[in-house]
Amino acid sequence: MKCKICNEKVSPFFDTQLNKTYYHCDNCEVIFLDETYYVTQEKEKTQYNNHNNSLENKGYVQMFESFLDFFWEDLEEKPKKALDFGCGPGPVLQVLLQKRGLTCNIYDKFYQPEKVYEKQHYDLITSTEVFEHLPNPKEVLSLFKRHLCPRGYVALMSLFHSNKQEDFLKWWYRRDPTHIIFFRTKTFEILARKCGFEVIKTDNKRIILLRLK
Repeated sequence: MKCKICNEKVSPFFDTQLNKTYYHCDNCEVIFLDETYYVTQEKEKTQYNNHNNSLENKGYVQMFESFLDFFWEDLEEKPKKALDFGCGPGPVLQVLLQKRGLTCNIYDKFYQPEKVYEKQHYDLITSTEVFEHLPNPKEVLSLFKRHLCPRGYVALMSLFHSNKQEDFLKWWYRRDPTHIIFFRTKTFEILARKCGFEVIKTDNKRIILLRLK
């Protein structure tokens, strides 16, 4: 088995509570689930339908405001056009970006499946609580690259793991059956380099800002 991110050898380990096999890469520090345990798209959507992703959910809105505030002042030029990739059932981030003066397209494979980004280029692409669901993060980041303006930004949110298997096996975040891959700062640094990006800023917890080289 080779790493999905860096193609190095990975080590398997077994989660006795969830009865699942994961793989851990020493090189880029990613952890990912064996594909045998992936849920169907029907079950995946059912899981997403349980989320309360709306403008009425003040905690959810504040999470996104904090996400934007974390990197907003680090943008060399304020973006004018954005794409929120994986927006979920409610376009909360789209509304918040529009309040900051941007035009914003949205895409989600279940809730907004029209590929509005085709033939479009963006100054900023956001993807929050999405990358942990992806079987192919390199393909998705490469897609972002094709739809970014020169020196464009990608802002990602996904809870980082500690890089200790014993911690991972107690971690609540792994219990979501749609979470299939788990990142560290180092993972994103290597992924960024492979796809033609550089890391601009991270909180080393759940947010990372990339810029197209």
